[in-house]
Amino acid sequence: MSNIEGALSGVKVVSCSTAQAGTVPYMLMADLGAEVIKIEVPGSGDGSRRAGAIKKGLSSFFETNNRGVKSLTLNLKAAEGKQILHELIKRADIFGQNFRPGAAERNGFGYEELKKINPRLVYASVSAYGLEGPDANLPGTDAVGQALSGVTEAFSVPGQPMRTGVASVADETTAILTFGGVLAALIHAKETGQGQKVDTSLVGSAFRLMGWTMATTMWNNQAPITGARINGSRERAGIAACFNDKNGKPLAIQLDNRHWIPALKILGFHDSMEEKGLLDLGLAFESDEKKNEILDTLMSLFGTDTRERWVTALREADMVAAPVNTMLEASNDPNVVANGYVREVYHPKIQENIKIHGSPWNFSETPSNPGFAPELGEHNDEILSSLGYNESQIKEFRDNEII
Repeated sequence: MSNIEGALSGVKVVSCSTAQAGTVPYMLMADLGAEVIKIEVPGSGDGSRRAGAIKKGLSSFFETNNRGVKSLTLNLKAAEGKQILHELIKRADIFGQNFRPGAAERNGFGYEELKKINPRLVYASVSAYGLEGPDANLPGTDAVGQALSGVTEAFSVPGQPMRTGVASVADETTAILTFGGVLAALIHAKETGQGQKVDTSLVGSAFRLMGWTMATTMWNNQAPITGARINGSRERAGIAACFNDKNGKPLAIQLDNRHWIPALKILGFHDSMEEKGLLDLGLAFESDEKKNEILDTLMSLFGTDTRERWVTALREADMVAAPVNTMLEASNDPNVVANGYVREVYHPKIQENIKIHGSPWNFSETPSNPGFAPELGEHNDEILSSLGYNESQIKEFRDNEII
């Protein structure tokens, strides 16, 4: 662990957030040195403490999404609990919550109320569907974000039922966009003294994740080619797709129109594709039949030798190719390990080494410093003492179930 201050050292965050999209933005801030105080329900805490794999009482879900933050249990339904929250808000730069639209306002910690206490406050609100629209007040999770945004179709295979993915791509995308939006608002607040509310949602963030593929779909007013990405135009087609080798091991390639024919020659596929009249990749735009014939023929050809041979041949020609990793393989990939995207650390609670996400960034001067997730209410005394409460008052809060 580094003793160098992080890029966000001095930034104070208060979070009333749970699950994943609501917690990861602040976990990332904690990695970068921010002081993050997580408000939890006394006694039970964040329900995600019991989610994911459980190892000697340690939750893989909670540990991953809440590392480095401080836990303060607080009964926000009690006047004393709200007063403590308000004291924290006076000192905070950022406040975050991920309740349904209107719930924070009904419970006394909506943006309009908190900005009266601290006009410089950046207030982050994460919802499922967004603030407006017919479903705004419905509950929603990562699956909703994937389903409504087009993500599910984008990763579907023609002829097979659509399924939401096992990885929480809507949650994580929302978290990263919330992280960026909040820090942009924080820069504005630091320069002008004016705070503001930043709203993000699972649906909106996952929709943004679709990027230019969604824009192309809207421009053409038709569904994209799925199963393999054959893109561009009839005259300038490119391909991004996965194929299995002779041992069933998958590899991924991505070729633009300039590399299509040279790649076929390098791989030894040119003559076979020519015999079938499939050298023109743009034929895929003419019919599903032609698209499927191209893909089926490529699958057959890649099935004649090993993944290592195909990937090596294309990479030696400076073309894009890679093995397709399983999740376990990804965690041991030499590129992932060398860049510190996965780390092995000793966890004092369970007294053994565990693998964790490293930082997605490598800062040259202010390296990130991942911590561990807190025990429920671990920092109650520390935080309340910093607000000026004495031992007797803290004991009274505990006896009255305020904390």
